[in-house]
Amino acid sequence: MCRSIKTLRPPALPQEATEEDMRAAALQYVRKVSGFRAPAAHNREVFDRAVDEITAATMKLLGGLEIRGSAHGYAEHAPAPGDAVDAASARGASGG
Repeated sequence: MCRSIKTLRPPALPQEATEEDMRAAALQYVRKVSGFRAPAAHNREVFDRAVDEITAATMKLLGGLEIRGSAHGYAEHAPAPGDAVDAASARGASGG
């Protein structure tokens, strides 16, 4: 378990997690799994892509969680430009 990765959903955080919070957690995960703090030049692309994909998956997960007992659900987080996750899937919305 990565001890430096914190819980990103309410009520563990005093406010909603930002995309920066999610990206930091994704980076820590990729560092732990790969065993590299920083990748060599020949691994940079795959390392960065993994961070992007895990950030997007985290946004989708948190966007789809229903936090019972909260006044409002977990707010939508805008995906980064070029991200494969659109706002609807980040919210966990169904198509109909």
